Amino acid sequence: MKEVLLLKCGEIVLKGLNRKKFEDRLLGNIKRRLKHIGDCTVTMRQSVIYVEIPEGVDGDAVMDAVLKIFGIALICRAAVCEKTLESMQATAESYLADRIADAKSFKVETKRGDKRFPMTSVQVSQHLGGELAEKYKHMKPDMHHPELTIHFEIRDQYAFVHPGPVQGAGGMPVGTNGRAALLLSGGIDSPVAGYMMTKRGLELIGIHFFSYPYTSDRAKEKVFELGRKLTAYCGRMPILVVPFTKIQEEIRDKCHEELFTLIMRRFMMRIAEKLAIQYECGGLITGESLGQVASQTMPAMAVTNAVCETLPVFRPVIGMDKEEIVQIARKIDTFETSILPYEDCCTVFTPKHPNTKPKMPKILEAESHLDVEALVDEAVQNTERVIV
Repeated sequence: MKEVLLLKCGEIVLKGLNRKKFEDRLLGNIKRRLKHIGDCTVTMRQSVIYVEIPEGVDGDAVMDAVLKIFGIALICRAAVCEKTLESMQATAESYLADRIADAKSFKVETKRGDKRFPMTSVQVSQHLGGELAEKYKHMKPDMHHPELTIHFEIRDQYAFVHPGPVQGAGGMPVGTNGRAALLLSGGIDSPVAGYMMTKRGLELIGIHFFSYPYTSDRAKEKVFELGRKLTAYCGRMPILVVPFTKIQEEIRDKCHEELFTLIMRRFMMRIAEKLAIQYECGGLITGESLGQVASQTMPAMAVTNAVCETLPVFRPVIGMDKEEIVQIARKIDTFETSILPYEDCCTVFTPKHPNTKPKMPKILEAESHLDVEALVDEAVQNTERVIV
């Protein structure tokens, strides 16, 4: 029996003259994500995207991939049949046999996209509902709280039978709102931040700061694994690995301990902005949550933000508590990787008593002992690009 996924678009249906640009990007994203699974045909008609699943292709794998593609509001996994009452009934009985066997109550819902079909939606539902009730005595019609709803969609070429839609990923198609650089640590928060901004249509480039030998290759591989998990949602993503050891040692040797984390964060933002501009990004993304740690108080974030001269900084988890962030991390399957016990550079040389209310003159005076520009340029020049 031929199967197809009917994908109903999300908020892109509200776009005006630019709508086709969003639709084309979404179609391209779907084709790329499904390419490694099988030769699925992806087309769009009457504002619905059809993903035809060929014989021999794993339909569950196709469904799982499509569930993670932003821009899709609803997904119906359906069987295809001819536009006759007999064919629709026979297909429902075959395709939904297990559900029909288990259900004690049911109803039929019909959508008639092809207005040339000689019966109205209500008439089709009444006829097919009556036939099914007559044949399957254990199922009672229930229009309000049925255990099973059998959906028939009569469209331009074929009819489709399915048990109802499931929620898609929503959001905007990746790439429709440009590209941004994600400061990707090995923690819980930054992958969630990347996921949330990808949902708004951003392509991602990861930037990871690596401090060998204070952080191990296992810590770097952990970050690559987080990147791989994010690609299920964002598609292709390079990660830029920045050598950060020399900068941290310079800060340790020449600055007050209480300012170490803040000055380190300022270096990160300077380097990230330079790399982001180099890779044609329109913004930076961090996983900062207000008040979660000492470097994420309002005064501390103002100090780190001050070095970003060109690009905006997006902080999508800024108002979330840790449990809310953890829930999303579990949903996107990054949590278990994030809690692996391999330290990242943010935990190296952490001060015992960090300054939570820094003053800019004191920060600038501390940085005057460092050759900031030379250190930033050297780190940018020695950055390694890795595709995950």
